[in-house]
Amino acid sequence: MSINSAMSAGVSGLVANSSALAAISDNIANVNTIAYKRNQVNFASVVTAQAVPGHYSAGGVQAVTRSLIGQQGLVQTANSPTDLAINGDGFFVATSKGFGLSNADPRLFTRSGSFSVDANGYMVNDAGLYLQGWPVNAAGGFSVDPSDLTSMQPINVKALGTAVAPTSSVEINATLDKRTAASAAAATYDPTTKSMADYAVNANAATGTAPDFTMQMSLIDSVGGSHKVAMALLKTATPNQWAAEIYAVPATDVTAAAGKPAGQIAAGIVEFNSDGSINLSATGGTTLFGAAGSPTDIVLGSSAAGPAPQWAAGLGVSAQTVSLDMTKISQLAATSALNSVNSDGASVGNVISVQVDKDGVVSAIFDNSQVRKLAQIGLATFPNPDGLKPVSGNAFEATRNAGVMVAKPPGVGGSGKIAPSSLEASTVDLSAEFTGLITTQKAYSASSKIITTADQMLDELIQMKR
Repeated sequence: MSINSAMSAGVSGLVANSSALAAISDNIANVNTIAYKRNQVNFASVVTAQAVPGHYSAGGVQAVTRSLIGQQGLVQTANSPTDLAINGDGFFVATSKGFGLSNADPRLFTRSGSFSVDANGYMVNDAGLYLQGWPVNAAGGFSVDPSDLTSMQPINVKALGTAVAPTSSVEINATLDKRTAASAAAATYDPTTKSMADYAVNANAATGTAPDFTMQMSLIDSVGGSHKVAMALLKTATPNQWAAEIYAVPATDVTAAAGKPAGQIAAGIVEFNSDGSINLSATGGTTLFGAAGSPTDIVLGSSAAGPAPQWAAGLGVSAQTVSLDMTKISQLAATSALNSVNSDGASVGNVISVQVDKDGVVSAIFDNSQVRKLAQIGLATFPNPDGLKPVSGNAFEATRNAGVMVAKPPGVGGSGKIAPSSLEASTVDLSAEFTGLITTQKAYSASSKIITTADQMLDELIQMKR
């Protein structure tokens, strides 16, 4: 009967608009949820077979819910360096736990990047999901696997302990006074029997030779210990030439080669060109480390093995090679002065903060100015992100409808880039939602009117019988 079909159509209108109201309610409630993707309910007509010619049978309407997951939200500036937004396609890979993660544990996908470091050092967002990334390998790179999410691990920034960076290079910027005259001591100077290193230990002209100028630098060893090393220079009778020695202060930090003075690391000649620049040519000039053309490396063996000179056995540290940059040492008609010493070593340091760059590389910053790479965030992309299944915590699960997942580094193969210190806003537009709320309310009232009208018509039929 057409009246009955009309009543059924009215009921379907009530059901469909109830679904629309629920979706709008969710959208409004999540207007401030980070990276929330609004839901939209579309209506599709239902057509029934017309059993009796000339009589119309109403079919009604059905609600089709669509999640607009692929829609980009506005990227807004945030205060925390671990707040992350994705500018473009892709999702953060996350898990519900950090410690004890197994291959069987489900991987979730989210764009909610409000991450912070928890008490155990893991990066966790507000929903309690643990951020996953490819850990740094021994070569300092990342082993990216686009199809295997189990190659990712929870990112932990507190599992590093302390950081030490042994000195590997030292740059000396100094001026030696060309006007310095060769002293009487220079004539009797001998780097083995009457050295400047020995004079530094004993301060005795009988056993050592006093230098004309001395400059000091610091070296950090393999366990973070700091050691002073001095370079002493003595003007010789040969123009533009200085005798030079490098030795440890105190001398007990280094075991010198057999027959050499205590603490001495190297001895030789430093020679300058006529324009005041240092002569480091391979055919002559500076021979501080025993060979012309290679006056650049301080080599200290370990106490366990290695050539002399070496670190003292009591220190128990590793062998070390330090590249000495002497190109900024010049000889001019000016008072001898050490302008600056720059080295790359760092003593023991602890993690004080975390930074993430646009390529998704997570690094730990130590209080000794060291920066260590920890992991690279991988972004999961899907051919049809709207086909993902929403789960609690503003996250999603993979489905067949979403297509095959591919994990990529940010900015590679169509994936979006990471925006550090930023968050993606909800895609909800309140004005549109309130407008939809009004139209849904009116449509619901109209559908209820269909039912009451059909009821009145049925009452008329019943009255006819009476």
